[in-house]
Amino acid sequence: MSAADSVLRLVRPDILALTAYSSARKEAKGGRVWLDANENPETPSVHKPLLNRYPEPQPADLIAQLASLYGVAPAQVLVTRGSDEGIDLLLRTFCRAGQDAILITPPTYGMYVVAAGIQGARPVTIPLLREKNYALDAAAVLRAATPDVKLVFLCSPNNPTGNLLDRPAVLALVRSLAGRAVVAVDEAYVDFSGQPSLAAEVAANPNLVVLRTLSKAHGLAGARVGTTIADPAVIAVLQKVIAPYPVPVPVLLAALAALTPAGLAAARESVATLVAERTRLAAALARLPAVKRVWPSDANYLLVEVADSARAMAAGRAAGVVWRDRSKDVSRCIRITVGTAEENNATLEVLSRV
Repeated sequence: MSAADSVLRLVRPDILALTAYSSARKEAKGGRVWLDANENPETPSVHKPLLNRYPEPQPADLIAQLASLYGVAPAQVLVTRGSDEGIDLLLRTFCRAGQDAILITPPTYGMYVVAAGIQGARPVTIPLLREKNYALDAAAVLRAATPDVKLVFLCSPNNPTGNLLDRPAVLALVRSLAGRAVVAVDEAYVDFSGQPSLAAEVAANPNLVVLRTLSKAHGLAGARVGTTIADPAVIAVLQKVIAPYPVPVPVLLAALAALTPAGLAAARESVATLVAERTRLAAALARLPAVKRVWPSDANYLLVEVADSARAMAAGRAAGVVWRDRSKDVSRCIRITVGTAEENNATLEVLSRV
């Protein structure tokens, strides 16, 4: 049995047997007169670009650009509506409602549990090690990965703590779970870490999936452009489940503009600026009486322990400065996104008065 076959054994049998919806744009290529998809032959409103035609399900030019950006083959790439759709697709593909489970490592991104709840998959939790700066407890994860655990979600850098998970530990876990579970590594914030992605490891590990996005470093959160990087056999199955037209034309144009040489250079400059601001903000926050601890971060945000999170959040709201209260997940902590220098100064001014 090949490595790819071993990961396909984890897919829900009904999904493997599913005949995927075949959209008009999948079936027709090279047309001149398009009369196959019940479209309006024009865009009646004055609108550029014209939007009367359905887009390509997976635009070849965008796939090529994303594959180049992430250093993988086009066959390993699926474009999704943000990383959230990638998470949802994995749950629907691998987890049978009421039978299968996912494993998460809290405190972490909340959508893993939400997507699991929608699908009827049970969450198994193995907390990160707070006393070790929220390190991954790989041995505990491996022990908890019973046969009903089909997906392990790891966020690196982790949201909300901001730390990278140990790369050798993650890869050892992936290899130990080969043929048993898919390990999905959410790298939404990896551009701010200065460390390489795990995407290059997918070719040798068919049970590894890497989630990337243009929302953060490339500033396209409003466009919703996510990328699921996986073995081509896994991508083929996910294409059975994804909606027919996930990439609207305006989104495609915005993404392609961001992936030009000029757009990529601008993103690199933006990341460098935000990393410098992260360093400045962390140091300034640590000097404030209301701040008890600033956790190290490899992302574009800081997890900050304050004396009274409710009071701090109220002061921020009163001043029109909005942070994220994470005290339910991490006691007395708020998460502060690194903004512009002016926005970061507003954070410091408010917290200096708490």
